[in-house]
Amino acid sequence: ELVGLPVTVAQRDDRFFMVRGKGDKERMVPLSAKARAAMRAWLAARAKVPAFADSPFLFPAASDSGYLSRQVFARDLKGLAARAGIASAKVSPHVLRHAFASHLLQNGADLRAVQQLLGHADISTTQIYTHVLEERLVRLVNDHHPLAD
Repeated sequence: ELVGLPVTVAQRDDRFFMVRGKGDKERMVPLSAKARAAMRAWLAARAKVPAFADSPFLFPAASDSGYLSRQVFARDLKGLAARAGIASAKVSPHVLRHAFASHLLQNGADLRAVQQLLGHADISTTQIYTHVLEERLVRLVNDHHPLAD
C-alpha cells in the first residue's frame, strides 16, 4: 500500500489520506504531523533526482510500474536496519505493520479502530495482535490485585 502511494499525498497538508488495500477497498488513514513533515522532506530530496521529479508516485522507481516494488522496499529496509545495528532478519514491512498495530493496542487503542486502520475485513485477523493486550492484562492483575501471585 505504501509503495504505490501517489505523490499528491505528500503535497497536501491533509491529516488523512486514502489507501487502496486488498480487494481494491479504500480506507482513510491518519497522518501525524511528524509523518507529514517527513514526507515534505522526502519530496525535497527526491526533487533533486531529475528522473523522479515529475513522477506521479511518492516513491518512484525506474521500473515498469513507475514506483518502488515491495521487494525493493523490503530489501532497502533490511539494509537500513543493518546499518543501524539492527539484525536485518528482525525487520520487514510486515514487522513494521505488526509493531504499528501492537503499539496502538498496547497504548489503549480500540481493537475495532486498529482493524479499520489495518484494513482487515474480519476482526479475527486483527485479534492476532491482541497478545499485547493479554500481556498487559496479566501485568495489570499481577501489579494491582491484592491476591495476585
